[in-house]
Amino acid sequence: MNVSKFVRIALLAAACSVPTIAVAQELSLWSVYENTLKSAKYIDLTHAFEPVQPVWPGFANARFKPAVAGKDIEGYVKAGEEFTYDKHGFVATAYELATDQYGTQLDPPSHWNPLGATISDLPATYAVRPLVVIDISGKVRTDEGYHLQVADIEEWEKQHGRIPEGSVVFVRSDWYKKWSDAARFNQKPFPGVSLDALKFLHLERKILFHGHEPLDTDTTPNLEGEHWLLHNDFTQAEGVANLDKVPEAGALVTIGFAKPLGGSGGYARYIAIAPADWTEGVSVTEAPGAPLSRQTAPLKRDENGVFRPTP
Repeated sequence: MNVSKFVRIALLAAACSVPTIAVAQELSLWSVYENTLKSAKYIDLTHAFEPVQPVWPGFANARFKPAVAGKDIEGYVKAGEEFTYDKHGFVATAYELATDQYGTQLDPPSHWNPLGATISDLPATYAVRPLVVIDISGKVRTDEGYHLQVADIEEWEKQHGRIPEGSVVFVRSDWYKKWSDAARFNQKPFPGVSLDALKFLHLERKILFHGHEPLDTDTTPNLEGEHWLLHNDFTQAEGVANLDKVPEAGALVTIGFAKPLGGSGGYARYIAIAPADWTEGVSVTEAPGAPLSRQTAPLKRDENGVFRPTP
């Protein structure tokens, strides 16, 4: 084949491929990111866990301490020696976690159900879902023990339409604002979710799971809501924060959690993704994440073993 004929065929092939490339780009999720998610507003709905914080009274708090070498590495470190920036070039932290029911969390059925799915059984499809936020904070200001009712869900639907199937429903009570007062945070009365509301959300609206700001689903003597959920193979989120900063409808939520094999709980991180014109949160443009900002002072451990910038 002569060169000119080869060139003509190559140009024809290239021309024919242009619509295919354009269609592929149009259908690619990269375009969703570039056109929508990049300018969206991201709001963290998660408490950072630490040694001093609220925890269910039956569990102990975590302990943070320096990680130490597990064995000798000749000329570098001795077994039991703490890793430091100065001597080894890096640090690491050892976390003694007394329970997997700690901080902002995701409860799988195995937490209560001996036949239930564990945290490592949850499918990857948990990753991103529509987010519904039902606000009962006004009623909680009047009655700190108020629990979400079916009527509250129906009122939300009058304003925003039917709750999407497969969505995540977070119940806003603003209880998370008491997080720094560990004694009061766990003390009854505190807001919850009624059993009737849970059954309505799961059986009638077929949601993925619900979440609440306290560390218990309700204040009944036998925790009837949590018992029903986990014995019927549903999950739930606890210790959620910042729900006053997200829209009641129209946002997404990303769901990340630790994956210990056979785990009965998951240390979770929930991030709301709100429309670009939402007043709270930051966009990728505002907080690109690379490179990250440096600390204002060198990191040193405080009395609880937590690294903090310390002059």
